[in-house]
Amino acid sequence: MQPTATVLVYSDDSNTREQVRLATGRRPAPDVPVVEFVECATPQAVVRELDKGGIDVCVLDGEAVPMGGMGVCRQIKDEVFHCPPVLVLMARPQDAWLATWSRADAAVTAPVEPVEFAQALAGLLRGPAALSA
Repeated sequence: MQPTATVLVYSDDSNTREQVRLATGRRPAPDVPVVEFVECATPQAVVRELDKGGIDVCVLDGEAVPMGGMGVCRQIKDEVFHCPPVLVLMARPQDAWLATWSRADAAVTAPVEPVEFAQALAGLLRGPAALSA
């Protein structure tokens, strides 16, 4: 049986969640596990899923309504014990400082550019060794 990684995707926009799924494909890189998705459309659903456990990486939409992914990121980094790494989708490259404020582990611009997104997600799925490389 092949190992899998569970990626939580938060966005109130189903098109954004679909962009993330399509950019990821079955796996974002050959050296990381096959990906399964858990989709959330509300901040409350994100917290519920994280409380259940089993999430390897979170992808949060910075433009989500009613609470943007950067606010959700900051909240879960404060409140979730052993919070998984977080990739934030931001509207503009100039918003990188907000991603830093939110304590996101990585950030890419939306709309999702498949190669850039897959590289960032794969880096987080590789774990802490990849983050320091």
